Amino acid sequence: MISKNEVKHIAKLARLGLKEAEIKKFQKELSSILDYIEKLKKVDVSKTEPTSHPRLIRNIMRKDQPRDEKAEVRKRLIEAAPRQEKGYVKVKSVLRQ
Repeated sequence: MISKNEVKHIAKLARLGLKEAEIKKFQKELSSILDYIEKLKKVDVSKTEPTSHPRLIRNIMRKDQPRDEKAEVRKRLIEAAPRQEKGYVKVKSVLRQ
């Protein structure tokens, strides 16, 4: 069983304000979770191959190709942007060196 101080410390790290009844409740629940994890550690998985997903799912993505938009529509969209430069929408830099 984890202590009340450990529950208070976890709550502080998570920035949660807990009442005394909640501390007792989480003390039991967190202890139960940790006990279950200990059971899982005892399971023999040496012959099991690691997987990221139990089903064979592949991500289906379309090719990244520009659409043929009418020049008039493209011009109006770019003009509607707050900042433009050389026919493109100018945005703030997100990566800095």
